[in-house]
Amino acid sequence: MKFPHPISTLQASSLFILFLSFAQASPDSSMKTLRDFSTPEKTPAWIAENDGVMGGISKGGASFKEDSLYFSGDLSLENNGGFAQIYSPTELTDFSDYSGVRLRVKGDGRTYQFRIATEDRFRGSRIAYRSDFPTEDGEWTEVTLPFESFVPSYRGRILSGPELDLKSVQQIAFLLADGNPGDFGLQVEWIALQ
Repeated sequence: MKFPHPISTLQASSLFILFLSFAQASPDSSMKTLRDFSTPEKTPAWIAENDGVMGGISKGGASFKEDSLYFSGDLSLENNGGFAQIYSPTELTDFSDYSGVRLRVKGDGRTYQFRIATEDRFRGSRIAYRSDFPTEDGEWTEVTLPFESFVPSYRGRILSGPELDLKSVQQIAFLLADGNPGDFGLQVEWIALQ
């Protein structure tokens, strides 16, 4: 009987570990992938909307590299500013068959918001339903945001309603408004519904 060479066994083990790593990085089959950034040319655009709309000077935007979405920039509190945001339209508008959002992210230790916008308006402007999530500096983590954790907000102010209508989703977004000026960076590998 011929035994495999030790290097072959080592290579096989390495491939198995690599496969496990890859498998854990993808949404599992029970989830519905909203965005997978492995083919950025096929993903809808992400649009920057920073505090310049109210006189601030924060800078933030989206870019793609390493099969990920990067939300990065510089947060400033000058001129009554203090937020940076990127948003994107959704192809799927009915989230009602799911219980929440799951994200695979690598952050910088700051707390970000994931936002959902529907047809609901307050004073003529779109309401953002937001849920905060912390990040670990330089570490990949999977974040679960149940839909009941999303609260309606308008220009940073929490509203008493209306409830999130999961059948009329129009937009998803990432926002940073943690009150800490300086550089920031959030890497997103995928966004899924669970």
